[in-house]
Amino acid sequence: MRQSLRLLAGMLVAVTALTGVAGAPVAAQDRGSLAGDLDAILANPGLAGADVALVVRTVDGQELYRRGSDRRQQPASNAKLVTSAAALEVLGPDYRFGTTVGATGRLAARVLHGDLYLRGTGDPTMLAADYDSLAAQVAAAGVRLVTGNLVADDSWFDGVRLGTGWAWDDEPFYYDAQVSALTAAPDTDFDAGSVIVRVSPTTAGAPARVETVPPTDHVRIVSSAVTGAAGTGSTVSVDREHGTNTITVSGSVPAGASPVQEWMAVWDPTGYAASLLRAALGAHGVRVLGRTTRGVTPPAARTLAERRSMPLSELLVPFMKLSNNLHAEILMKAMGRARSNEGSWNAGIAAVRGVLPGFGIDPARLSLLDGSGLSRMDQISPDQLVALLIAARSRPWYPVWYAALPVAGEPDRMVGGTLRSRMRNTPAAGNVHAKTGSLTGVSSLSGYVTAADGQALVFSMVTNNSVGISLKPIEDAVAVRLASPGSAAAAVRADTGPEPDGECSWRKAC
Repeated sequence: MRQSLRLLAGMLVAVTALTGVAGAPVAAQDRGSLAGDLDAILANPGLAGADVALVVRTVDGQELYRRGSDRRQQPASNAKLVTSAAALEVLGPDYRFGTTVGATGRLAARVLHGDLYLRGTGDPTMLAADYDSLAAQVAAAGVRLVTGNLVADDSWFDGVRLGTGWAWDDEPFYYDAQVSALTAAPDTDFDAGSVIVRVSPTTAGAPARVETVPPTDHVRIVSSAVTGAAGTGSTVSVDREHGTNTITVSGSVPAGASPVQEWMAVWDPTGYAASLLRAALGAHGVRVLGRTTRGVTPPAARTLAERRSMPLSELLVPFMKLSNNLHAEILMKAMGRARSNEGSWNAGIAAVRGVLPGFGIDPARLSLLDGSGLSRMDQISPDQLVALLIAARSRPWYPVWYAALPVAGEPDRMVGGTLRSRMRNTPAAGNVHAKTGSLTGVSSLSGYVTAADGQALVFSMVTNNSVGISLKPIEDAVAVRLASPGSAAAAVRADTGPEPDGECSWRKAC
């Protein structure tokens, strides 16, 4: 992560290309040639019956092309442009999440005569190692025995775990994980509220080995998976029973093959976080006699251990590059807490709507039900997204926001993000900084591009109601044309394939 952040620091120099040419004349990009080429790209037969909207403007707002761009549509993960910009406005780039372990009662002879309180504020970057560090701090404070309970305090947010309009059948998977003020991630992508289920081969014909990362007793594994013959294909399937933490594993993994890994959302991330701390306390010689319960930390509790997250300016990188849904929803509730002392979606959405006029967006003319774009009830127009992109350039936080956007054709995951495999070896590679978005039947791409003559442009393409095809090649063709000199229609080819299942990063391997 830190190496990737250093790479990003160099990329900030590129921001000057988008801040010094606001007055470039419209003539720098020939309207007729551009319109003809974009019309030709959007005439792709794969778009028949789809609702396609595209707008292209200069960074000072001059319109170069538009097609249906005032119509509201489902934005998919382009909603994260709104959420991230609003979070920088409301919380600030230096905002950090805090997690503490507090105590009540008297500490004497290494015995705490009271309860321990684990209190969270939504930190999505908490790893098992961080709970281990909290436990080590408790032990260093002289505690060896706790006569009371371990109390999990997730009251910073409300108890609503899943967003309005989210698909029920996505609920077991990590990109649709539950939102809680206490949570944990299994990796440095910070996929909060999930575990990695690792299925490894043993010997042919024997049961496969199944384990979780991190190890936790919060989930129960029920496996019928076996080790297949060497050279056969993997048929491993991993699922979680709705409303439970029973994870089922079936199929076969070939002998000698690499382990199969699946990221799965846990049911009740609060309990998951508490289980990691309890296990870590035991590993550091701290025994808790009582149960793990839920409650609110008393104001008089003294802090024994604490951790602060990286600042929001750094969290933006995995959030936006990898299109992390849980980061968006946690930030939404954190904004609600900051503005109205209520960590809920409703309060967060109100906070977002409060800053939209500053971006030139009328909040009465859009609908946002969550922060990630998972909700099928979200509605926003490409014109509104472009207004946001233009207005963001005047903000002091713009350089870190711009650098956090995926960059076309850059193979490093923490640079290219969801665009790392797209537009390689084209004028758009290393040039287009844009946010992707995908749901079944929905695809979006909105961001910045510098034309061949140095003119800085903003664009937004959102397509709804497509059937059975990937719209990514068409979006790429549009972005490549914007980055290309002169008429490039003949050189831009959009071969559509099967429709992908969600964002690239959600599939991990792409």
